Amino acid sequence: MAEQTGRARVVPPDLSETGGLKDGAPQRSDRRLYMQLLCFAGCADASSVAHTLSGLPIETVIYEELNDPTGVGILALSEDPNAFLDTLAPALRAVTSGFSPKPELSMFGRTYSLGYEPDLQDTLTGRPRRTVLNPDWRWAIWYPLRRSGSFAQLPADQQRTILAEHGTIGMAFGAGDLAHDIRLACHGLDRADNDFVIGLIGKDLFPLSAVVQSMRKTQQTSLYLDRLGPFFVGRTLLPR
Repeated sequence: MAEQTGRARVVPPDLSETGGLKDGAPQRSDRRLYMQLLCFAGCADASSVAHTLSGLPIETVIYEELNDPTGVGILALSEDPNAFLDTLAPALRAVTSGFSPKPELSMFGRTYSLGYEPDLQDTLTGRPRRTVLNPDWRWAIWYPLRRSGSFAQLPADQQRTILAEHGTIGMAFGAGDLAHDIRLACHGLDRADNDFVIGLIGKDLFPLSAVVQSMRKTQQTSLYLDRLGPFFVGRTLLPR
């Protein structure tokens, strides 16, 4: 048999998400949940936006913005990225006519795995969806971040140690039902070239702020971030 040359020798990357062992085998999945946050000023009645979008075949959460009395944030989620252009965008062009977009607060990302999750599919699609749609967890802080290049050059074990600081803080707040996190990768999807989008969700605002305060002291935030924010702070609109 002739030796393969050129492109024939190239092995395409495996883009599947991987989790921990289940029934003795590693978990794999190609399903991911995408989330997009779009923000606008000049909205006099956020309930009308919520009413219009409630009939769409894409799930949405409507936030009243804390730092702008006319601000509204629209969070949409779908496993199909086409839905944001084919379904959400046409509806938004109609319902937000006359609003002023806030592109600096636009965020888009996808769920991802770390490789050891005991229930991979719940991590990728189930838990994030339940978190943002939970009617008891109305407060949210959303922000993007970019790690520094020096972090990427660290040995893998040192990276894990640094990231474990954040994980420990997040688990402590989650265990007390004080704050619950959403982690999205946005490599190549963010206009400002950020790496991740973070959502902090909970019943009250103060614990979410306390999470951010606690994270300031970690190695990752204090030493290995190039950018953090801007921050969107909002509260979900109750159905009327």
